[in-house]
Amino acid sequence: MTDHGSHIALITGANKGIGFETARRIGQQGHVILLGARDPSRGEPAAVKLKEEGIDARFLHLDVTDRTTIRAAAQEIESSFGKLDVLVNNAGMGSPSDGPVGKADLLEVRRIFETNFFGALEVTQAMLPLLKKAPSARIVNVSSGLGSLARHSDPEWEFGAVQLTGYNSTKAALNMATVLLAKELKDTGIKVNSVAPGFTATDLNGGGPGAQTVEEGAEASVLAALLPDDGMTGGFFGREEPEPW
Repeated sequence: MTDHGSHIALITGANKGIGFETARRIGQQGHVILLGARDPSRGEPAAVKLKEEGIDARFLHLDVTDRTTIRAAAQEIESSFGKLDVLVNNAGMGSPSDGPVGKADLLEVRRIFETNFFGALEVTQAMLPLLKKAPSARIVNVSSGLGSLARHSDPEWEFGAVQLTGYNSTKAALNMATVLLAKELKDTGIKVNSVAPGFTATDLNGGGPGAQTVEEGAEASVLAALLPDDGMTGGFFGREEPEPW
């Protein structure tokens, strides 16, 4: 094991979009960045780009739907650093075959769950022993306002027409995992929170009128990753204010 005094941060799905910007912003604060990505041909150049900006970034092969890569990643972090200070479960996906309950392609709904929920859950379980070795770790689950039951219960909500059975449900499930894990770890120094980036122009949604930039979309994740020791745990918040469950 290498003795390493710096803070170590793993961001999944970090080769582009909100994940990449989150990695950049956390790296600018002096953290060593482990840029998790399933495709080395995309992950390695992304890490090089951050290095060119003066950030200590390393590509880490990690496919959140592949148990072998998850376990290998945890072993690599253990041998290289002996701990993990920040985990940002950012990797996510959507599908054009997702849709209203009566029409959504069930195979695609299951596939979305494998990435957005089960992937985040398995990565978290694999990294927990390393997070517990850090003096004050942070777990950030990148959720969405689309996972809010309260938002969808409001007939006036501007995004209420976005009826994606798979995507929306995975984010609601991720929120539940956040609440449960925060309770589980309440007697530790680990803080667990969900964040809603907001409607951001990315490859996932193609952007559109009113979409914010990835810089804006990363703000909530960065805030949760860098929370002070007296910060909240078990919460759900966006760039500027708490989100309703």
